[in-house]
Amino acid sequence: MSFWEYLGNRHQQLLTDTFQHASAVFQCMVVATVVGVALGAVTYRSEWAASLATTTTSTILTVPSLAMIGLLIPVVGLGVAPTVVALTLYGLLPIVRNAIVGLRGVDPSLVDAAKGIGMSRAARLARVELPLAWPPILTGVRVSTQMLMGIAAIAAYASGPGLGNEIFRGIASLGSENALNQVLAGTLGIIVLALLFDAAYVVLGRLTIPRGIRV
Repeated sequence: MSFWEYLGNRHQQLLTDTFQHASAVFQCMVVATVVGVALGAVTYRSEWAASLATTTTSTILTVPSLAMIGLLIPVVGLGVAPTVVALTLYGLLPIVRNAIVGLRGVDPSLVDAAKGIGMSRAARLARVELPLAWPPILTGVRVSTQMLMGIAAIAAYASGPGLGNEIFRGIASLGSENALNQVLAGTLGIIVLALLFDAAYVVLGRLTIPRGIRV
């Protein structure tokens, strides 16, 4: 069976796996972005706290994804739960690091001006510092998303959702007629999703970053 015939015969399952893969990555990126930006906002003023945050999240990233999911299975079980926890943890480092860099790069005179007109610390952070730090934060989100697209495929090891199931089925049946087609369909699906997500981030950047501070 040719690759195109395989796609035609399996298109419904492939579309389901693709939707689940995209949904898992998107939801985990939302959580990772909220947590990562919060960590950056809390720690960027202190050198040791910022160092602790980046060191901790970078240490998490050094754990092999298969090992991470394997360690999570006894704690949270099989399926979606270990996938969500693992992807969220892996997505933190670029966001935390870029949030700290972005917040530290805000012109102090702008912060002083906001303070001078009576803005509270929380208001300065929300209305001045975070908007100006958004470009590097968005870059961190883009980097994390590209990483998680590939890492999410490993979630199939724990009966997780997504295109990794197609790849693992192909690997498990090497030598059969459709083994290569399965691996190729899963791999190409992940590549296409990664490109679509990145294009969406480019559009988001155009819509949310003022022209004057675009890099």
